[in-house]
Amino acid sequence: MKRYYVYILKCSDNSYYTGVTNDVERRLNEHNYGLNKESYTYNKRPVELVFCTEFNDINQAIAFEKQVKGWSRKKKEAIINDKWEDLKKTVGMFK
Repeated sequence: MKRYYVYILKCSDNSYYTGVTNDVERRLNEHNYGLNKESYTYNKRPVELVFCTEFNDINQAIAFEKQVKGWSRKKKEAIINDKWEDLKKTVGMFK
């Protein structure tokens, strides 16, 4: 069974980048090597993997990635710090 991952990277400028992949290690290396000069992370290297969660279904992974991309920094930091319960305290968390 194929696995998919939604991940969050912390960039050198302290911003966050959220993505989806089927190979976290490969994707992290691609970000850090700067293979795509047009990518968000290119001028923000090095990047560090700070969150990763697994899905069996690509559609679920993509849906979660889109949801997280719309979240505030505070919400992203809640899941990075494994404080999922803090999301319930934030009004309008689920779009």
